[in-house]
Amino acid sequence: MTLEQLLLFLPAALLLGASPGANNLLAFVSATKAGWLPAAKGIFGRLTAWAVLVVLVSLGLDVLLRTSEVAFVALKWVGVAYLLYLAWQFWTADVSIEIEAPEVPTLMRREALTLMGNPKAYLLLTAFLPQFVNDGVTLMPQLFALGAIYLLVEGVAALLWVSAGSLVGAHALTPLRRRIINRASAGLMGTAALLLARAEKAA
Repeated sequence: MTLEQLLLFLPAALLLGASPGANNLLAFVSATKAGWLPAAKGIFGRLTAWAVLVVLVSLGLDVLLRTSEVAFVALKWVGVAYLLYLAWQFWTADVSIEIEAPEVPTLMRREALTLMGNPKAYLLLTAFLPQFVNDGVTLMPQLFALGAIYLLVEGVAALLWVSAGSLVGAHALTPLRRRIINRASAGLMGTAALLLARAEKAA
């Protein structure tokens, strides 16, 4: 990657990573409940899942998702079901008592499962990363390198959402405020599920 390509890649990757997708919304909500540090640690679950996706895409998983309608639809509805499950948990949470914040392993698992169940993440890597590769050079090492850089950018963007969530959660949360946050979180997860359900396979 040339310096010119890198200077184009970094801001584009940051805008992409900071967009309000399902994982960023989840990080925001996690920070309101668990605080900055646990939510920040939970991001490692997402980054691990991204690393797995980079490897799988580099090995050709994107071909399967692009050509197999069955594989794409199956993965999409698994992701929709999981997001709806999270939405139901937020909506039905008991706000009458102070509930312990989720532990870091739980936050990491939620981040990883949310990402792995989103076929748009796979297609994003196949549509975005190849724009910055050099012709005439072996493709796989370039995708690995671009993927590694994107992981760093994704981590920075996720921390911005965690910081915003921790600022909201830093205020005293009365039962009414907890209910508002939970219902808003359920709405956000439900909206993410709806958007994912409407996702179409790339041509």
